[in-house]
Amino acid sequence: MITIDYLLLIGAVLILISIVTSKILDNIGIPTLLLFIGVGIIAGSEGLGGIVFNDPALAQSIGIVALLFILFSGGLDTDWRESKGVSAPAMTLATAGVLLTAFIVAAFLTIVLDTPFLWSLLIASIISSTDAAAVFAVLRMGNISLKGKLKPLIELESGSNDPMAVFLTIGTIELLINPEKTILSSVLFFLQQMGFGAIVGLAGGKLMVYFINKLNFSYEGIYPVFALSLAIIIYSLTAVIGGSGFLAIYIAGLVIGNSQLIQKRALIRFFDGLAVLSQIAMFLTLGLLVFPSNLIKVLGEGLLLSAILIIIARPVSVFISLAFFKYNIREKVLISWVGLRGAVPIVLATFPLLYGISNSNMIFNLVFFVVITSSLLQGWSLNLVAKWLGLSLPYEAKKKMQLEFSNEMQRDTDIIEIIVPENSEMRGKQIVDLNFPEDSRIILIVRNDKNIVPSGGTLIEAGDILTILINKENSAAIHDIISATE
Repeated sequence: MITIDYLLLIGAVLILISIVTSKILDNIGIPTLLLFIGVGIIAGSEGLGGIVFNDPALAQSIGIVALLFILFSGGLDTDWRESKGVSAPAMTLATAGVLLTAFIVAAFLTIVLDTPFLWSLLIASIISSTDAAAVFAVLRMGNISLKGKLKPLIELESGSNDPMAVFLTIGTIELLINPEKTILSSVLFFLQQMGFGAIVGLAGGKLMVYFINKLNFSYEGIYPVFALSLAIIIYSLTAVIGGSGFLAIYIAGLVIGNSQLIQKRALIRFFDGLAVLSQIAMFLTLGLLVFPSNLIKVLGEGLLLSAILIIIARPVSVFISLAFFKYNIREKVLISWVGLRGAVPIVLATFPLLYGISNSNMIFNLVFFVVITSSLLQGWSLNLVAKWLGLSLPYEAKKKMQLEFSNEMQRDTDIIEIIVPENSEMRGKQIVDLNFPEDSRIILIVRNDKNIVPSGGTLIEAGDILTILINKENSAAIHDIISATE
């Protein structure tokens, strides 16, 4: 019998190997998803480690818990001010786009491989959605900047399209098991998933903000644990009542990340670290679950499926879904290329195994092959494609807050940080002429990486990073001043 000490040792060693490997290969451009899966494969039963792991149910559970934290962290880091302008096209891609992708892939598989349509639709449904964990990892950990609102569109789509993929997968499995099942009941299931997920996510996020701000814990270390517990409740409660827990937890993170919150920066750092740990654990587990020799057996079918998905189904669905939105051809091509598949398809591929669907092992291996191909081809080349299309921007590291408040200080006041744009009315003015409210002050200016302690006569220049101490009651007035343009 393997002891817990032995399991902890193996887990810690694998995590350290994954982190060190990703650091060593950081500049090569290989997606971290592939690195972590690769470590899992090497450590698995057919690799050097010889660790035997063949438990789809456990792998599915680990994947679901990991995705919970990854999606919540992704919501926390999403700026709704940028994302709300792309919510309509993002939701169209997350619903109609996923549906089109699934049916296009299913039609091609049925014709080319001469397979039953429902069996083809099951595979297509599993790989139909872009994966939030893979997209967040490539865009954020890969330091990729894109022009316009492409990045928030891609992130919002990937964070909200899982319900459609789950609906299609579960619905197709039920049709295979129970042929008398009606399409209407499947549609109602989808509406239930989306509706409950959105409602509980929105309400849960607002309640989290209220309770975190209202409860005055004497020990600051309680806040992350409290937030973690509430996040788990939001996901599990939504799943229990028949909604999409993935959608709920992403929306809850979105609400919290765009609200005034005590210990907000500490919470974001905590969940960022937890998301990284979750990605490593999930991809390691999925790497351990796969048998490389089985992937070789589906090489031909896997390449065909990947080609249909990447070259035909995803682009066609993107161009149709965005036909009524103002995106040019180059932008649609890039959005098509960011159709990364990752952990969600692999987790969904465990459902046929657990339901006993015929040829479920082949389905799992095909899906795994597509994920590897997508990550290797699309994830690795995303920056190059963006540059080729003229849609990439020079990467700017996320500015770190120079100061941070404790929870006692944040009750009536807050610190905000802005970068003065070229067309700002503040540019060229003395601080004394900005007419800030009496109880709000610019307390620090960072100019050319140098800290400047401001006075009333200090001139504001374009590109200055202003750290402003404000009274929350005057936040609207401050916003009007700093957002005014020439």
